[in-house]
Amino acid sequence: MQLTPLPAFSDNYIWLLDEGDARLVVDPGDAGPVLERVAADGVAPAAILLTHHHDDHIGGVPALLARWPGLPVYGPADPRIPTVDHPVGGGDRVAVGPWRFDVLAIPGHTVSHIAFHGDGLLFCGDTLFSLGCGRLFEGTPRDMLGSLERLAALPAQTLVCCGHEYTLANAAFARVVEPDNPALRRRQAEATSMRDRGLPTLPSILGNERDCNPFLRIDAPAVRAAVAAREPGAADDRIEAFAALRRWKDGFRA
Repeated sequence: MQLTPLPAFSDNYIWLLDEGDARLVVDPGDAGPVLERVAADGVAPAAILLTHHHDDHIGGVPALLARWPGLPVYGPADPRIPTVDHPVGGGDRVAVGPWRFDVLAIPGHTVSHIAFHGDGLLFCGDTLFSLGCGRLFEGTPRDMLGSLERLAALPAQTLVCCGHEYTLANAAFARVVEPDNPALRRRQAEATSMRDRGLPTLPSILGNERDCNPFLRIDAPAVRAAVAAREPGAADDRIEAFAALRRWKDGFRA
């Protein structure tokens, strides 16, 4: 099995999953990188998986369907994604070629956001990032915290395949929240070295995210103390503490 993050736009990743002559494409916001890869290696996609309706994750689907009519598209049952012909939601199971994925409902970034988990991989779109999480465009802090906890409960060795190269920016914020976290220092150094060499920082490992992603550590004393220093009234309730942490990140400038 080969997992490839294809860069798109300024910081998106389109994920390719290959095994033999079978290929999945996840969140193709731009058809160009996918078409270029297929032209280079001759492996056509067997299906497309979509996590949510934002155009930088679905915008390339029409061109891919024009190239391969009838290509199955699995995604949320959301009228904002008209190209989905296999709508799925939390609790469903997707079987494509050699792969089997459980579908998880993870609202917060959008109300219909889903993730695909299987074969040790987690395609989580814009809900969980390395060292961060997505903005709350449609859901509530309670929604997002519940979604992140659902993802954090997956096996520690799960590879987190998210939609954007945000790791260094997220690390800068996380270090302000937990400056004395050694796991976070190591991850920041590792990610910096990867980017310096032109490499993606993804996928990340879920167990490492649990150790150093502040949005998965809302109950850690250091995280609560950092929130309390900014919004004392928010620190006593975990949902309010999470909401305050997300507000802090929304306005953060390194």
